[in-house]
Amino acid sequence: MLSTLAPAATSATPGADSIGSPTLWLATVTGILALFVADFLLTRRPHDPSMREAVGWSAFYIAVPVVFGGWLWWQYGSQQGVEYYAGYIVEKSLSVDNLFVFIILLSAFAVPRELRQRVLLIGVAGALVLRGIFIALGAQMIASFSWTFLLFGAILLATAVKVGRDALAHADHSVDVDQLRSVRLIRRFYPVTDRYDGTDLTVRRDGRRALTPLALVAVAILGTDIVFAIDSVPAVYGITGDPYLVFATNAFALLGLRALYFVLEGALASLVHLGHGLSLILAFIGVKLVLHWAHTVWPSVPEIPTLLSLGVIVGILVVVTVTSLSSSRSARVCRQAEASRS
Repeated sequence: MLSTLAPAATSATPGADSIGSPTLWLATVTGILALFVADFLLTRRPHDPSMREAVGWSAFYIAVPVVFGGWLWWQYGSQQGVEYYAGYIVEKSLSVDNLFVFIILLSAFAVPRELRQRVLLIGVAGALVLRGIFIALGAQMIASFSWTFLLFGAILLATAVKVGRDALAHADHSVDVDQLRSVRLIRRFYPVTDRYDGTDLTVRRDGRRALTPLALVAVAILGTDIVFAIDSVPAVYGITGDPYLVFATNAFALLGLRALYFVLEGALASLVHLGHGLSLILAFIGVKLVLHWAHTVWPSVPEIPTLLSLGVIVGILVVVTVTSLSSSRSARVCRQAEASRS
């Protein structure tokens, strides 16, 4: 993958050189694999992490990319630094929305709390692999076809419309496990046990190898990873054309999901306007990509600077967080008032 990505980076953003030298690629991938192995070792013994443990690891997984971004800024300049931080904020915002889907799936499959870390780790591993593939394909497409930016922009605009409609309609995100296509397909070919058996994905029953429910939820999580990759990779390509920065921001945003899940599990319900904000962010980046494509065809068409993009993204997130917390507080006060009257 390193050799595939590196040559294409120069063409990804006309006039800009990729900062992803083979040495930097190797060091980054090695570091990410080391962090992933550490996460795996932490979940070898199934347990429900305490809030202190979850907050501690979440802080660590936020501090690492923040410090790394400071090093990139110092080593390669402010433009690359701004692109990295903007891309990381976008990917982290989308990963929080992904956590909401993970919460729904883990609840629908009734995954025991002590096993949820292992399921989340499987999801992170799948997402890293899939996004690596999508990033490589995206880099080659950008290097070969100028209309790739237009395609990515259209994908983001379509996704923004869907996310916005769901947010306005307060869509019911409940899941019927038995109706999932992946579950029905697996059950046609393999026997599935009724009970979880620790972290085992398969067990032997009556002389036959059977899948456990943990295998089913792992497949469902990996299926959602594909959808997330289709949205997130074009989104960060709207911030930077450097495949190294695209990969680094994706990887760092994903690594902390296991711990962040247990921190935000309860708080996500209060972020009632998060969907509205993500819809606006995706639409904004989609427009940015379309303008970038138009600029390559008609140089007189203006482009949106990366620094302005960072300001808009952060501004939207701040606004929806404040309005979400205010709305949740008002709803809670109303419920308490109704309860006291009754």
